[in-house]
Amino acid sequence: MISQVQAKAVIATAILLCGSAHVESFIQPDSSTGAIRTRIATITSSTSLHSKQRPDNEAITETSPSVISGGATADELAWQENNPFTTAPDDTSSAAVATADWIKQDFESQSSTASFPSANQEDDQKSQLLDNGPIRGPTNVIVYDTTLRDGTQMESISVSCADKLKISQRLSAFNVDYIEAGWPGSNPKDEEFFHRAQTELDAKTKSKLVAFGSTRRKRIQAKDDAQIQKLVECGAPTVCIVAKAHLWQVTDIIRAEPSENLDMIQDSVSYLTSLGIDVMVDLEHYFDGFKFNKEYTLKCCDAAVKAGAKVLVMCDTNGGSMPWEVDEITKETVEKFGNLATIGIHCHNDCGLAVANSLTAAKAGVGLIQGTINGIGERTGNADLCSIVPSLALHISSKMTCNDNLDEITSLSRYLDETLNRTPDRGAPFVGNSAFAHKGGLHVAALERSPDSYQHVDPSKVGNKLRVLISELSGRQNILGKMKKLDMDIDEKTSNERSLVILERVKHLESMGYTFEGADASVELMILHSTQHYCLPFRVLDYTAQVYDTDVDSASRVMSKMENDKTTNGGTVTKTNLARATVNVRVLDDPNHEEDEFLDRLEVAEGNGPVDALANALKKALVPSHPELENLQLIDYKVRILDPAAATAAATRVMIEFKDIKTDQQWTTVSVDRNIISASLNALVDGFEYALKDVVAGCVIEDFE
Repeated sequence: MISQVQAKAVIATAILLCGSAHVESFIQPDSSTGAIRTRIATITSSTSLHSKQRPDNEAITETSPSVISGGATADELAWQENNPFTTAPDDTSSAAVATADWIKQDFESQSSTASFPSANQEDDQKSQLLDNGPIRGPTNVIVYDTTLRDGTQMESISVSCADKLKISQRLSAFNVDYIEAGWPGSNPKDEEFFHRAQTELDAKTKSKLVAFGSTRRKRIQAKDDAQIQKLVECGAPTVCIVAKAHLWQVTDIIRAEPSENLDMIQDSVSYLTSLGIDVMVDLEHYFDGFKFNKEYTLKCCDAAVKAGAKVLVMCDTNGGSMPWEVDEITKETVEKFGNLATIGIHCHNDCGLAVANSLTAAKAGVGLIQGTINGIGERTGNADLCSIVPSLALHISSKMTCNDNLDEITSLSRYLDETLNRTPDRGAPFVGNSAFAHKGGLHVAALERSPDSYQHVDPSKVGNKLRVLISELSGRQNILGKMKKLDMDIDEKTSNERSLVILERVKHLESMGYTFEGADASVELMILHSTQHYCLPFRVLDYTAQVYDTDVDSASRVMSKMENDKTTNGGTVTKTNLARATVNVRVLDDPNHEEDEFLDRLEVAEGNGPVDALANALKKALVPSHPELENLQLIDYKVRILDPAAATAAATRVMIEFKDIKTDQQWTTVSVDRNIISASLNALVDGFEYALKDVVAGCVIEDFE
């Protein structure tokens, strides 16, 4: 059985002996060696060969370039160069022809039992999306993700190579079509990524990888450009190179002759495609260039297409194009080149129009859309795929390979934010926590009758969920919706009465500075407390919190003291300030929650500050009776001064976010007090109580009327 590597060696030898034309003459067009065919033209035929024995022991002596070329004339060689896959005219040397026949027989004898990769195997090595001709939108759209390249150019974003590998796998699982993973010629991290990708990523993910680069530099050939060679060596099956498509940018920014820029495009694309690499071209400043000098911008397209580019990407690099301009220019571009290559779009969000421009382009015939998860990117960001993909799928009915995974897009969005250590945008369309949140009472009442009354799609289709917010603007229906969610066994009359009481209490508390929009747990506890058969799982009887210091120092030396906290003295951390809290709680004596026996438990704990110490003491006191709390984590603590003019007497609002690391559930509680310690403890107590609301079935520590 012959391998692809062996086949390449045989063909390379044949070319060196007798020219590519003779070798190509015995490889059929439908041969499974198609991937090899594309590389034949690049194998040099000017290298001397040392003596080699043929099967009949007739020596092949060291051969000169003229013999290697089959004795062809200069005109014939030129003809061969322009027609690499067609048999050259007759009048070649008999020795070369005989050699070609021998290699042909040798190749055929080996390939008769050869096992080249099947179509499915090839799919694992390289995306086949563009092999059947140009893609035309909006019916079909290719999703091209550039989060790991263009997205990482956003301020304050940095991602490690290990995280890039993880994100690549997550993008692949969501089934985006292409993953632009970096520029191997620009930095060591991206070179490391492509090197590690060969062994650490699965075949499906590797087939989607795209290496980004640029056209060759001025006054050299593509094969001699180090940056181009990095693209070849990185192993990515697809390459996207950026090229100037704006005449002014060519003459004044890179200071090249217009014709030289066209040569740079043609030479770079031609060289890469000759190696069997799929090439896309990002036409930088396309829309601005089109408006500046349409003829030259279209010449750039023509140069790329004639050299073999499969995709022409129109870039709104400065983000200043209007949707009507994008529509007009896209239609003209698609009309001229849409039958020769897939037309793509790459938008920036400087005018807040990246998503609108991308969708407009798709409607005008663009078949590939570049964007990033959550719209991250340079300056104000790139087109947000978390808005584009659902819009195409749910409002335009576009066919995309990721359509079946659309309900995972919210999870993907939050995974990326967590990996990049970013705070998720609550107001992000489709995937934000507030995307399907309803506050107004009339809205909530209408939603009870029909979910379509105030939301454009079903939240579950994008993996999100409907939320009903509670505030002073809420109506009774908001509270009833919460009560329904809690599955409370009370009649309609009682529900209506209690909902009005709770709503009035919410409005009163919000007038004091509370906010319940982001503190659903506090609202649910308020509702539970209003029922006669609910009981507290524990009760804090009293507490103290102390902060003491070993050396009171001036403000100018505080930072040095903080640094001392991190130093070690004989392997022990040296602390210069401490907080200690004591908590006395009444709690169940039975950790299995089967007996109604209660006890008072006093615990002491230390912490980095009074709130940390209180949290540690409270958890220490409760865990023996409620082991479930071992899984509880405090993941965020926010403090806001509500009336700064009151100075140290100001009211303080504390919001604490909790997480159950076993179930991954998160919730937030809120409290307001002029004493920040009291506000913090009340929010802590609510958070711990909320964690126990489902496991404590029946206890009577304190009755609520």
